[in-house]
Parts: sequence; structure tokens; C-alpha cells
Amino acid sequence: MAPKNKNSKSLPPTTLTGAEMVLRALKEQGVDTIFGYPGGAVLPIYDAIYNQNAVEHVLVRHEQGAGHAAEGYARSTGKCGVALVTSGPGATNMVTPIADAMLDSIPMVVLTGQVPTHLIGTDAFQECDTVGVTRACCKHNYLVKDVNDLARIMHEAFYVATSGRPGPVVIDIPKDVQFASGEYCGPEAVEHRTYQPRTEPKEKRIEQALELMKTASKPIFYTGGGVINSGPKASKVLRELVAETGFPITSTLMGLGAYPGEDEKFLGMLGMHGSYEANNAMHDCDVMICVGARFDDRVTGRLDAFSPNSKKIHIDIDPSSINKVVRVDVPVVGDCERALSALLEGWRENKKRTPSLKAWWSQINEWKARQSFSYPKSDEVIKPQYAIERLYELTKERDDVYITTEVGQHQMWAAQHFKFAEPNHWMTSGGLGTMGYGLPAAVGVQKAHPGALVVDIAGEASIQMCMQEFSTAIQHKLPVKIFILNNEWMGMVRQWQQLLHGERYSSSYSETLPDFVKLAEALGGHGIKCSDPTMLDDALLEMINHDGPVIFDCMVEKAENCLPMIPSGAAHNEMILSDITGDEIDEAGKQLV
Repeated sequence: MAPKNKNSKSLPPTTLTGAEMVLRALKEQGVDTIFGYPGGAVLPIYDAIYNQNAVEHVLVRHEQGAGHAAEGYARSTGKCGVALVTSGPGATNMVTPIADAMLDSIPMVVLTGQVPTHLIGTDAFQECDTVGVTRACCKHNYLVKDVNDLARIMHEAFYVATSGRPGPVVIDIPKDVQFASGEYCGPEAVEHRTYQPRTEPKEKRIEQALELMKTASKPIFYTGGGVINSGPKASKVLRELVAETGFPITSTLMGLGAYPGEDEKFLGMLGMHGSYEANNAMHDCDVMICVGARFDDRVTGRLDAFSPNSKKIHIDIDPSSINKVVRVDVPVVGDCERALSALLEGWRENKKRTPSLKAWWSQINEWKARQSFSYPKSDEVIKPQYAIERLYELTKERDDVYITTEVGQHQMWAAQHFKFAEPNHWMTSGGLGTMGYGLPAAVGVQKAHPGALVVDIAGEASIQMCMQEFSTAIQHKLPVKIFILNNEWMGMVRQWQQLLHGERYSSSYSETLPDFVKLAEALGGHGIKCSDPTMLDDALLEMINHDGPVIFDCMVEKAENCLPMIPSGAAHNEMILSDITGDEIDEAGKQLV
């Protein structure tokens, strides 16, 4: 099976330097943008970049920013992101985005420089064992020792990164290999005999899944990021299948946008900060159809209490994910779009089903009536939930809105209150929970979609992790908007300290913070600050309509908790809701300690 780009034509074999091979391979793989930071061990590649115009380089301010920008580019386009960094600290600074991409199944090829081959193992300047360091946190990695292997490895890396369950692939290229000359081969000359993931589901498994679905009285679709990774057609087929079956549907954090957030059959996000109706429906269902999700602990809660009376169908392209955490009744290994298409076709062929869903929907509507995402309104202070709602209302008529986030309370509020209608418009760090992800990811998204509105919903603590990438946005004229929900605390840490640690707020309050407006101006952008709810819409419109990068410092309620919440170690039906009293919250926390 050849890892080739069907849309590209390979140029005839020729002799090139290693550095030239890298650029030729990127071009033939359809890459138009890479994100990177130069250093001694990759200067031959940067010299090759200088001598061509097909692939554009975006200079970041920190190697971590390059990785997250490549992730944002990949997640918003469905293409493979590419990052280029030097050896030693350049490579180690990339470890966080590599691990982040691995957990969230983001296709990415990371090119790292390495000291010359004859110096490997001598503790040379800026040497580290990049292959060893990244082995546990990437899908595959290579150390190129012969220039004649480089072109093959480049093409193979894109195949591995984008096939099956996507993920990051690392290519470590010694400096002498970059200088050396060898024969270049195009993608059509490359075969990967040992990695050929199954995409077509077995017919028997589809039949078993349909039998369970047709006899279910309390079914639910549980969907994840795999639906989005499968491509836009998967989301389209999912919507058709939900319409045909009439089943309710919920989503993980990474799956938001695969199904319209405002549709009546969508129960909202599930899991630790998911909706009351989604979590209770997951707990009480009798048939669960899991599509492209991996039963993460933030979704399942206490495993021995997870959907205790349900039959489980699990569709995933990665066979190692099936039965890894939760035992399932019908394992379906294959691409999400193809499995969903097979289910849709089978359902349409025989629509007869025994149970009515009327009682199930009646129960779900009772849970919905709790309005678990509601919050106490205020005319005096901006509630963070209100800030997200207003951003959504002021932008929902546009089809070019892309949201990235940092990690923390603001991330969960964005997932709860911003209703995504389409896939690939929501970029967040799910599995690794990486603070600092949002701004560089927004840079990558904006580069991929120059005319779009790209907003990084941030916290004042998270944004400082990779704040320097605002300078990248200025240099490359990328009009990203940073919308900071500033409560002066590491909000999620403070919330857990309140609930689980007797209100001992150890190192979670920011004693000093920058003046974000002045910081924006110092870096060459536009700054906005607002603390008045009556002025919020005008300030948001100023941010939205400004034609350059913006930092919006939105001062919000300081002690607001992100609810509902399933405390760690609790079951789906043991949620803390926003309408209980402070004493009840304290008591719930004490019981969990």
C-alpha cells in the first residue's frame, strides 16, 4: 500500500541534498505551510526554504508554539500539520505538542535537527536522544542515518500520520544528512507493508450493531473526535443516521461540531462538566453506540458505575482502543464514516423496530428541564458564561468562526455555551489538557483560514504560557482575537481546592498580572478591557470588527464555579449542579475526600 498523495504528481528521480529532499517531499505531500524556529542543526533545511516559494514558513517565538500552531492548522483543515525545530532544546520543547497531538489524534509531522551522525552519543552541543525522548508520546519516529533513506521516510511519515487513527510522527535528521546528496524518490515509489489499518467494518459486526439498535428502548449515540478525524462526510452521515433513528446524541469535548449544537436531539457535551441530561442518559441507556471516542476517564467517571445496564457498540479505527477501558458487546473496527454509512444503509433497508422511544424522550426532557448549564445572572459583574453566550450570539450567523481555547474553566464554559454547528471549527486540548495551547493553535488556524474570525477563548493564567506567540500573529499579519476571561485565579485549580481541599487556596491566586491592554499595544496589537455587563456587546463587536490582532481583557466574576460537575471518582448520576447551595457543595466535596 503506497502512502501517496493522490492530488500530487511526483517529479522524476533526481539527485538532491537532504535539505532539498525535505522541501521536495513537503511540496509533493501538498504542504503549503510549516511552523518552526531555526537553529544550528537545521540551518541546511532553512537554506533550502530560502531558495523556494512553494512552502511558506511561519516563524514562531517558541518551539512549543510551532507544535500547537501545526495542531491548529491540522485540526481546522483536516490536513497534516508540519513543524520544524532544531536539535536538543528545540526538540525537547516540542515534546508537549507531540504528546498533545498523540492524545487528541492530530495528524502532524515534526522535523527535528540532530547533531552529525558521527557525534551522536558523544554528548555533543545541543544533542539529545530525540527518538528515545519521543518514543512514548508519538505514533512513530525515525532517525535518518542515510540520505538515500530520507525521501522514503518523509513520504512514509505522512502516510503513518494521516492513516488509521491519526497522530504525530517525528523525523530526526542529523545535520550531515541534510548536507549530503542522494537520490530522491517520489511518494509513488514508497510502500508500507506492515501498517495497513482496516477502514471497512466487518458486515457481521454491522448486522449485530443494527440488531441492538432496533431493539433498544433507551438508546444513545456517544460521539467523539474520531468522527471529525474521519472527514466532513462522517459528520453528514451521522446527522442523517440520527434523523432516521430518532436517537438522542451526545459528544465528548473533542467531538463538538460533528453534530449541530442547537439541534433538539443533541443533549450537549457529556462527562465531568457535561450536561445533566447527557450524563443521566448515558447512565440509564440500554444501548450505547460509541462512535470515534475512547471512553476517557473524564467521560466515564467511576468505571464500575458507568452505564451499568447497557449493551455497548464501539466503532473505532484503532483496534487497540476497543475493550481497552470498557468491555463492549459489539466491536466495530473501521473508519467512522464507512461504519456510519453501513449502519445508515442497513437501518433504511429495514426500519421496523419494536420499542417506542416516547418514554425515553419524556425522561430526557425532564432532565433537560433542570437547565443544568444555567447560572445566576448579574447586572453588576460579567459572568463568564454570559461572556461566552454573547460571543456566540454575536457571531453565530457567520460560517467562518473558529474557536480555540486554552485549558481550564473557560475551556469548559466555551464547550457548554458555544453551540458549534460544523466540524473542524473547535480546537482545544482534550487529552493532555495543555495550558498555552490556544494562542499558537489560533495562529495555525488563522494561517489556514486567512479571512476567518479566529478567537482564542482564554484564561489570564493559561494565556501567559505562550503569550509570546501574539508577536508571531503581528509579524505574519494574522488577525487572531484573544478573549481572556480574567478572574485573577487559576480558576479550575481554585474550584478543586474549594471542593476537595477545605478552601486552602495554595498558589492558585495571581498576585500580579500584566496590563493586557498595554501588553497588546507593546507588541503592536489592539487592546480592549471591559468589566461592565452593559458594555460587553459593544466591546465584543469592537474585537470582532478590528482588522488586526486583539487582546480583550474581560473581567469576570472571580469566584464562579464551573458547574455541573461530576467529581473525580463519582458516577454519572452523582453530579453537582449549579442550583444547589454552597453548603451542599461543601458537603459533596467532604464526602469525596
